Amino acid sequence: MAASSITTQCAIAGGGPAGMMLGFLLARAGVDVVVLEKHGDFLRDFRGDTVHPSTLELMYELGLLDQFLRLPHSKVSHLTMQVGGENLTVDFSRLPTHCPFVALMPQWDFLDFLAGQGKRYRGFALRLRAEATDLIMDGGRVAGVKAKTPDGELEIHADLTVACDGRHSTLRERAGFHVDNLGAPMDVLWFRLSRKVERRR
Repeated sequence: MAASSITTQCAIAGGGPAGMMLGFLLARAGVDVVVLEKHGDFLRDFRGDTVHPSTLELMYELGLLDQFLRLPHSKVSHLTMQVGGENLTVDFSRLPTHCPFVALMPQWDFLDFLAGQGKRYRGFALRLRAEATDLIMDGGRVAGVKAKTPDGELEIHADLTVACDGRHSTLRERAGFHVDNLGAPMDVLWFRLSRKVERRR
C-alpha cells in the first residue's frame, strides 16, 4: 500500500517535554507544525516528574502559569542531597522568580496540558500512534520524516524536521550524527538560537 503524505512547515518527532513545548511555541508563533508521538496517550511512567523554577517562569511569561498551577502538584522549596560524606541543601526559595520552588507532578499531566494549549492554534497538529522511523531526503537535505501509523506509513514533508525522539533517537542515527557517551547518568544541553536571519556566503 502506498504511503499517505502530508506537508507542513515543521515536523517534530517525539511528543515528550521538548517536542510538545516546541510544537506549542511554534504554533503560537504562527508556524504550521506536526508533532509525532508513537504512543496512544501520555499516561505512562517517565524519568522526570519535576517542573523546575525556570520552566515555571516560562509558563508565567506565556501567560499560562495560573492555569498550569491548577493541576495537582506538590511544591519543593528545599532539597538536601549527599555528595560523598557531605550534605548539601539547595534553597529554591531565594530564587528571584515568580515560583521559587520545584513543582512535582506526573509528566503526563504536563504533556496533556501542553497538548491542550497547542490545540488552541489552527497550525498545531498532534499525531498519536505515529512513530518516526526514517528521514525523507532530497539530495543531501532533510526534507521531512517517515512515520509508522495504524493506517500504514505516513510521510510528512517539512521545511524543518526536529528530532525530539529521545536519548536513543532513531532520526539522529538516520542523520548520521555521532554521540559521545560521557557515562553521566544525567545530561543537560542549553543553547540559544539567534532571531536574526543570516545570509549564507
